[in-house]
Amino acid sequence: QVQLEESGGGLVQAGGSLRLSCAASGRTFSSYDMGWFRQAPGKEREFVAAVSWTSFTLYAASVKGRFSISRDNAKNTVYLQMNWLKPEDTAVYYCAARHKYRGLRGSPLYGDYNDWGQGTQVTVSS
Repeated sequence: QVQLEESGGGLVQAGGSLRLSCAASGRTFSSYDMGWFRQAPGKEREFVAAVSWTSFTLYAASVKGRFSISRDNAKNTVYLQMNWLKPEDTAVYYCAARHKYRGLRGSPLYGDYNDWGQGTQVTVSS
């Protein structure tokens, strides 16, 4: 199991940028796929972006070209750089982790995460 702690959320105007960070505990971070999800008020949680243990990246269509996910295995940290933010990006953003075996047995990178952070609020004003 991995403990996750997000940071970097806040209030930003439309068109602005934020960088979210997610610090993970444990010594096997490099063996985990990492993902970002978000949940807006009244909506279900949705996939945003993920980076595999091999550094393959995947993005939701709604954020592709504006958001960038990266990982630093030396720091046990995954980042989500969010540019050109829109009011519809307003949500609580959650970091998630899953061991690489889930992908190796066929689960798509956008799902099957079992470790979750507490979330960080991102609010984009118009």
